[in-house]
Amino acid sequence: MQDVSLTATTLPRPRLHLRGLIREILDTLILIGAIYALVNLATVRFIVDGHSMEPNFSTDQVLVVSRVDYLLTPPQRGDIIVFNPPNQPPDEPPYIKRVIGLPGEVVEIRDTQVYVDGRPLNEPYIKEACRPSRCPDNQWQLGPNQYFMMGDNRNNSSDSRVFGPVGLDRVIGEALVRYWPIDKWGVVKDIAYPQEAN
Repeated sequence: MQDVSLTATTLPRPRLHLRGLIREILDTLILIGAIYALVNLATVRFIVDGHSMEPNFSTDQVLVVSRVDYLLTPPQRGDIIVFNPPNQPPDEPPYIKRVIGLPGEVVEIRDTQVYVDGRPLNEPYIKEACRPSRCPDNQWQLGPNQYFMMGDNRNNSSDSRVFGPVGLDRVIGEALVRYWPIDKWGVVKDIAYPQEAN
């Protein structure tokens, strides 16, 4: 019978390298900081103040607004945009409205109905029919890079009917997500475009 001897081999115990741990923590913090900075450069939070966009958006709701969308493609009709109105003092808060007219188009209000290039605009998103005193007959010819903005609550909105077309250089960005209050969370495209809208 052969004598078998077993030799115990001991594996080296893993050691915590303090320098490696500190580097991992620093790398993680730098990554978090970079992501935070990128998100803040690309987006801004906007708190709705006022009744001009009811019934779709109301006071104290918080939206995420993209600063980069319009670097790639121009605004489209129906987009919900945050912008600084023409001739507004720098300390005044920005406005939020819906894009109604695009560059080169003719926007007209006739008998309280909005027309774009002579065609009536289907607007199932508005709160109520506009009163004649708030929507008097008028016409605007939009130039290059000019947009006509209107609130969804036409009877309680200061918009392009008052201050005229808005240049693209005045646009802060497109509203993407409503995240507060939590029970009103939603993607703005889903909130702002009822199914029957064009």
